[in-house]
Amino acid sequence: MIRNTNEDSLLPKDTASYWRADMDFPDFPSLNENLDVDVVIVGAGITGITSAYLLANEGLKVVVLEADKVLNGTTGHTTAKITAQHDLIYDEFIRNIGRSNARMYYEANTEALNFIAETVGKHTIDCDFTTQDAIIYSTSEEFKRKIEKEAEAYEKLHIEGGLLDTIPFDIEVENALVMKNQAQFHPTKYLVHLIQLFMDKGGKVFENTTAVNVETGDRPTVLTRGDHRITANYVLACTHFPFYEGAGLYSARMHADRSYALAVKAKKKFPPGIYISADEPTRSFRSVMMNGEEIVLIVGENHKTGQGVETMEHYNALEEFGEQVFGLEKILYRWSAQDLVTLDKLPYIGEITPGQPKILIATGFRKWGMSNGTAAALLFRDMVLGKENKFQKLYKPSRFYANPSLKNFLVQNANVVGQLIKGKLESSRTNPEELEIGQGAVVTLDGHRKGAYKDDDGELHIVDTTCTHIGCEVEWNNGDRTWDCPCHGSRFSYTGEVIEGPAEKPLQKYDYKMIDNLTSKDSGY
Repeated sequence: MIRNTNEDSLLPKDTASYWRADMDFPDFPSLNENLDVDVVIVGAGITGITSAYLLANEGLKVVVLEADKVLNGTTGHTTAKITAQHDLIYDEFIRNIGRSNARMYYEANTEALNFIAETVGKHTIDCDFTTQDAIIYSTSEEFKRKIEKEAEAYEKLHIEGGLLDTIPFDIEVENALVMKNQAQFHPTKYLVHLIQLFMDKGGKVFENTTAVNVETGDRPTVLTRGDHRITANYVLACTHFPFYEGAGLYSARMHADRSYALAVKAKKKFPPGIYISADEPTRSFRSVMMNGEEIVLIVGENHKTGQGVETMEHYNALEEFGEQVFGLEKILYRWSAQDLVTLDKLPYIGEITPGQPKILIATGFRKWGMSNGTAAALLFRDMVLGKENKFQKLYKPSRFYANPSLKNFLVQNANVVGQLIKGKLESSRTNPEELEIGQGAVVTLDGHRKGAYKDDDGELHIVDTTCTHIGCEVEWNNGDRTWDCPCHGSRFSYTGEVIEGPAEKPLQKYDYKMIDNLTSKDSGY
């Protein structure tokens, strides 16, 4: 079992997302034939499903490919806030990309919020959609000043909101900033309904179908791991990290960031609003209704994937915060999520590279995928239909702002080199036989670095720790029982299967008994 540092911890043993609990998800077949369509969409999260719904409504022949199950990626592990208040971002945007572009970003996300609200109303979708004020608060003098600067940015951009002195929790705050009339919902209930509407228009979804490459051309062709081909007028890559990078070098222009979530039954009633801290470590919280009872979602503890402290410590920290602020009766679910951050913190949405206008990508939502993902789908619709969209230049993937992109590019890639070297130099004296049930670790076998995990039946799973992307060494994530790459955020199950890209191939597996026998023979035993 997974052991917590606090013996009195309420944390569940296993990870599971509240958004996927008690949901009746449709099942779809794997692709078993070649297809010719108008649009092929790779990835069945909020961007892919919303794009499919929009384009099918325009009379286009659309198919969606999903490597796993629908809504089992980042969308199924979100906080599900629908807001244009994305941390402290607008003062930074004004300084780095200009007031006009900062306003455009606000407008794009506001249009996305309005689209979701209108779609929920139009189709009477039961997804717990409610209008809420979004509030960001500070607990230090440093972030008090930053929130004041952000409030000035709101005024410059004509964003409805303003400064607050307090928030309705037992948290000592210096100040807070509200953005009025934002929203929250149940994302999987909303998107399952859109899937059905898409299918009613003749759309098709294929699960357990991994796209591995694209043959470029006037009508690009997506190639799958099952050796099938889908030729289309447009390819939309909505796969979190692009399954096909082209010449975009996206692995060098983004970094992966993880965060953690608890769904708890609290002793204190939750007031209206959706909240997030400006200070680090991040604390984000909102309420949901589950079987007529109020549940609180507590999210935060962000860090670069594969780097930092033992991951169970992040869950423990959220539990401690929840007990202090809300009082905990029970922790119902715990899970983690991952998203990508671009060099300038704006998503990349549009042509994968100049000269390839038929292959479009959407990535780098920086954990604000409900609004950014919907904005991407709205932009995709216009691009496929050949309509002008005022946000196209803003999100153009090939853009490059010297400040802050150049500095962040150098820092980010220096970090990658450092992690690559560090992993190659690290060694371990841990013997696989010493592992307890439910424990994983880097081990040394016959002088080589390997990864080992002992499952509930006592069976050892041995993998090579060299990431199949560019060769960095993965680290064990004890909170989620995965192998995570500190360089570009690839993640693998304890058996070595790919969970998150950019890696496409699994980690090499080893039969421990065979290794043990060979080692014994070499040693003369």
